[in-house]
Amino acid sequence: MYQNEKKTVSILIPAYNEQDVLELLYDRLNKIINTLNNYNFEILFINDGSKDSTLEIIKEFRKNDNRISFVNLSRNYGKETAMIAGLDYSIGDCVIIMDADLQDPPELIPQMLGYWEEGFDDIYARRKSRKGESFLKKFTSKLYYKTLENVTNIEIQKDTGDFRLLDRRCVEALKSIRESQRYTKGLFSWIGYNKKEILFDRDARAAGKTKWNYKKLIDLSIDGLTSFTTAPLRWSAIIGLLISFAGFIYMGIIIFKTILYGIDVPGYSSTMVVILFLGGIQLIFLGIIGEYLGRAFYETKGRPLYFVDSYNDKKENNLNLNKNIKE
Repeated sequence: MYQNEKKTVSILIPAYNEQDVLELLYDRLNKIINTLNNYNFEILFINDGSKDSTLEIIKEFRKNDNRISFVNLSRNYGKETAMIAGLDYSIGDCVIIMDADLQDPPELIPQMLGYWEEGFDDIYARRKSRKGESFLKKFTSKLYYKTLENVTNIEIQKDTGDFRLLDRRCVEALKSIRESQRYTKGLFSWIGYNKKEILFDRDARAAGKTKWNYKKLIDLSIDGLTSFTTAPLRWSAIIGLLISFAGFIYMGIIIFKTILYGIDVPGYSSTMVVILFLGGIQLIFLGIIGEYLGRAFYETKGRPLYFVDSYNDKKENNLNLNKNIKE
């Protein structure tokens, strides 16, 4: 690259049913990037199977702004897959990932670019406050990240989402990881590289409704645990050993009392309690093993992570899917 050639910045925005907020998002984003004349910009929307007018609005943007690009996925695959699709199709020297709902303020982009120019590879935005979220969600999120960090051998950034700037070498590293059960927040930490934190106050959604619920958050949490640690399997083994050891001690006590004092073995009620307790523990452990086995099952299928219906209004040949990775 020549010294005076402008660098290209890709702004990656996954979108699912975001018609209510896109106009406001584009206006705020446009005001920011119009002041950054030292860069070329690509605004890359990933339409993740939206059922409203999201795709049509993005197409209208593109008619008037050649910086707009979009990838239209064949169905709704979820945000984690939409992000890797965006990384696959991004062309920038760096990629900024942000949500469409404006909880991630575009006004932080100049600061991110400043740190990038200083040599940082991963500039991530950490939340000082989180407006519009319940106490329960904040508490469970904090507890989860603390647990995940304690059981893994990597440092997980607390109170940090997907809003960040990634240098091209970070993007290429993430593109090389093709696991189907993705937990991108953990992958950001796992790939390493030179990181820089930015603090910000996270706003409530500018419009529309959140696509997350507790079921999806629990699924994502389980993906995080099973992707980066085998600690639950180890805990199962340790707890099993402790229960067996306690059972042998209790059996010895009963045999000793029966021989020495002639005391009868406790009857039906206590036996049922022990059977139900041990049966419940066994089912929990089988469930933990099943989670890991299920992940192995999905990964061994080797299916593509996603299919693309169109890229900038051109129908995609999915036989060439992820061709930029293979080259």
